[in-house]
Amino acid sequence: MTHISRRTFTLGLMAGTPLLAACGNGVGSPGAARIDARVDATLSHMYANYPNTRTLAEKSTGILVMPVVTEASFMVGGGFGRGALRINDVTVDYYSATKGSVGLQIGAQQFAHVLFFMTEDALERFRRSSGWAAGADIEYVFNDRGENLRAETTTSTSPVVAVIFGQAGLLAGVSLEGMKYNRIIP
Repeated sequence: MTHISRRTFTLGLMAGTPLLAACGNGVGSPGAARIDARVDATLSHMYANYPNTRTLAEKSTGILVMPVVTEASFMVGGGFGRGALRINDVTVDYYSATKGSVGLQIGAQQFAHVLFFMTEDALERFRRSSGWAAGADIEYVFNDRGENLRAETTTSTSPVVAVIFGQAGLLAGVSLEGMKYNRIIP
């Protein structure tokens, strides 16, 4: 009997997650203009609904916006989305985000997330990497009951701050842990 390690299985799954783009999230279609339009709409929505994020954006050195990430799972799960990296409100690169997971899980969901790079070093490490994986150096910001982001958001000392919003679906919890970002040409 052949044994496949959990890591090998997850990496194999991550290699196949671009197939999830066909699940109807709309981001699987090519085109820089389409991605930029979705990024603009996502930022407008975020700034209108979570005004503290505007201050966070002003303090950041760059912003990666992923307008729609679709996750689906039945024991084995994966996620996929496309977005853009903006520096000084100008798109400089396009990225895909992929995620794989194994465990007791079932369901599907979509969400948007924005990564705020708070230091030049964090931004440069992200841009130089051949495939940056979200890890422990990210501070997560979620909504409270009043639909406002925590006050600490604007005083964060973390190198990367992740804001997750617009969740829809039936999969419990959202984490960017294990999410891998790769530069793409749309």
